[in-house]
Amino acid sequence: MTNKKLSIRETFQQREKNFLSRHACASMDSGPRFRREESCSIRTPFQLDRDRIVYSNAFRRLKHKTQVFLSPLGDHYRTRLTHTLEVAETARNIARALYMNEDLTEAIALGHDLGHTPFGHGGETALKEIHSPRFAHNEQSLRVVDRLEKRGDGLNLTRQVRDGILKHSKGFGDIMPSTPGTTAITVEGKIVRIADIIAYLNHDLDDALRSRVISDDEIPDICKKDLGRTHSERAGTMMEEVIGNSGERDGKFILFMGDRALSAMTILRQFLYNNVYRAPSVHQEFVKAKKVLIELYGYFMENVDMLQAELEKMEMAPWEPSRTPLKRSVCDLIASMTDRYALEIYTRIFFPRSRV
Repeated sequence: MTNKKLSIRETFQQREKNFLSRHACASMDSGPRFRREESCSIRTPFQLDRDRIVYSNAFRRLKHKTQVFLSPLGDHYRTRLTHTLEVAETARNIARALYMNEDLTEAIALGHDLGHTPFGHGGETALKEIHSPRFAHNEQSLRVVDRLEKRGDGLNLTRQVRDGILKHSKGFGDIMPSTPGTTAITVEGKIVRIADIIAYLNHDLDDALRSRVISDDEIPDICKKDLGRTHSERAGTMMEEVIGNSGERDGKFILFMGDRALSAMTILRQFLYNNVYRAPSVHQEFVKAKKVLIELYGYFMENVDMLQAELEKMEMAPWEPSRTPLKRSVCDLIASMTDRYALEIYTRIFFPRSRV
């Protein structure tokens, strides 16, 4: 009796079990999806999730969504897409060094900001004011992969990836919280949470220097001393501190960072909030962006045919009155727009047209 030949996926999953830390989440343990489907013969469940995210419309739209500076014309400013890629690379480096599952880590990282609004956090603030104070981009990201993509079919992702996407965000809370339920169920999801802040602290500082919103002399000396003077030095220090200080404690794997580095990161984050995110030159543009989104929201609430046409154009779930409140579908549309599309459709709707 001959043994059945293992598929490429099965062979790789056996290697995972032999290679990964016992605290890692092996793809063999991913569990069932919402909708049953045949296993891929080549890709593991987490590799399949990663590919579904990369090929989604929401992922492609990230290239025209603001990170910090609105619709930046300079070629070297970050967008929401380049931020996502930097988070993915940082998270993979940490996961690899700790023998965690890189594929799961990467899938979570690539999907974590799919629900981010146009105009960055200014757009998120606008939707909090006009839609619901509970609106949050991490919850919207989960809604994108579950309900909005593929005209309402969603991406049918694994539980671990969905959980990591939902729990990646920290706002201005603790960088490394210990409260149960606030962080992901997997170590890989927790890594993405840390990689997110490592990435944005460094690239937002880099962009702020490039735009001359701040100068190098203004950066707190303790941050330069304990983290480094360049983008590369700071990112390297932060990753090394996480890798070097994390490990098993009382049977659990704990992600931690040295006290000096964590303190310097906290100071750097406060510095960015005070001097970049709330800088007058940045804030004034966000005020304008909020006005655009507020007026678009009101327009689509009153023009349902246009709402349906735009949802169809973006290949999103249509508004179904029996299933979804109108304001929820309007919020989905606004949150999914890119900066440039929001401005283009605002101009088309509200600006008078000249006649020849």
